[in-house]
Amino acid sequence: MEKRLTVWMALLPVIVLIAAGAGSIFVWKVGMHVPLLAGMVMAAVVALMAGWKWNAIQQMMVNGVTRALPAVFILLVIGIIIGTWIAGGVIPTMIYYGLKFIHPDFFVPAVAIVTGLVSITLGSSFTSIATVGLAFMVIGEGLGFPPGLVAGAIISGAFFGDKLSPLSDTTNIAPAVAETDLFSHVKHMLWDTLPAFFIALVLYAVIGHTSVIQGADQSSIIALMDGLQSIFIIHPLLLLMPVLTIVLIIKRTPALPALLGVAIIGAVLAIVVQGETVTSVMQFMTSGYQVESGVEAVDKLLNKGGMVSMYGTIVLLVLATGLGGIMEETGAFQVLTRRMLERVKSTGSLIMLTIVSTFAVAFSTGAQFLAIILPARTFVHKYKELQIDTKNLSRCVEAAGTVGINLVPWGVPAVFAASVLEVDPMAFIPYTFLAFLVPLMNVLYGYTGWTIVKKSDRRLVK
Repeated sequence: MEKRLTVWMALLPVIVLIAAGAGSIFVWKVGMHVPLLAGMVMAAVVALMAGWKWNAIQQMMVNGVTRALPAVFILLVIGIIIGTWIAGGVIPTMIYYGLKFIHPDFFVPAVAIVTGLVSITLGSSFTSIATVGLAFMVIGEGLGFPPGLVAGAIISGAFFGDKLSPLSDTTNIAPAVAETDLFSHVKHMLWDTLPAFFIALVLYAVIGHTSVIQGADQSSIIALMDGLQSIFIIHPLLLLMPVLTIVLIIKRTPALPALLGVAIIGAVLAIVVQGETVTSVMQFMTSGYQVESGVEAVDKLLNKGGMVSMYGTIVLLVLATGLGGIMEETGAFQVLTRRMLERVKSTGSLIMLTIVSTFAVAFSTGAQFLAIILPARTFVHKYKELQIDTKNLSRCVEAAGTVGINLVPWGVPAVFAASVLEVDPMAFIPYTFLAFLVPLMNVLYGYTGWTIVKKSDRRLVK
């Protein structure tokens, strides 16, 4: 029999996931693992009803998860980096000098700028969040800023850099799937990313100034700095570790070996500089750094990291990509967008449909790669049909799939940030201004025609 889904069959897994996700967030408070599993079960049931055999459905899930394996290994190494960089005194040193020299009046926009620069260089939002982002989180808390505000600025900066970095995996995937070239894609994204980031910085400056008027608790800052000095050797040379990481990436060292290398160097620093034993360092790499200093703020900062801390995010990633594998290979997404694509006649409506559809995949699966790949594969022929350069398509799917997905509380990026920064997604999402602004800029451009390049258009540099 012909294997084909109806619109309602294609919608069922999405409805189940969103309903279960809403129940989990607002009622059960159990995270997104069970809702994603429920969505995947419903997707499998729908595929069985449509005529696919179980072995084929199982292979769809395997194919989906396989695409996520590089990210799984990177997440494990990031867990190790957090553990060894704390034990080696790298993150404590960053926090110490940050508390000492960063002025509260400029703190929140500075967080976004610095995190953004690190992310551009590293090509990884997750790594910048887990290193400088973690340090800024503690500094912000010591200065008296709301955790959600600081986390929002960290995430905005991290994904600003991730989006514009030629080293980023999503920045490479989007143009490849949309059938354009990398550097045209990056240059075209400057039109939406730079204005959105500037507006976000203004908002952070205004809100940050309002927050700092309420006053920072200088005694808690001094207690935190004294607590760090009592446990670690704090030295400016330890700040060379982030610099080394940046140099390795600039030299185009593959991400996984580069990250593993700096994780191991962090372990060596823990032994040589901080006097830890090999046994304790192995424990830090596995379960994270553990200490009882007697200073609550210090213990809250330090007791984290390790591969084990990444397990929840990895399970979420596996479930999301397993669900996405079924949704992609059964053609569910194409079924949902086919009729809408047939009605698209203008550039504005096509751009809007691209943004909305990318968000639909983001909310349905929580996975960045799927939110970029599925809409790009589906819409590329429509862009060509309307003589619209496909770098407009790649810019749109990055806007919603790379940055906008941070508005999805159960999305992998939001869950990762929440676990590392220890802030609930519902607390930082309202302050993640870049995630709102970049998609809105694309919709604005779509309906005004500004910066939209047609195949025959030579007015904008390609």
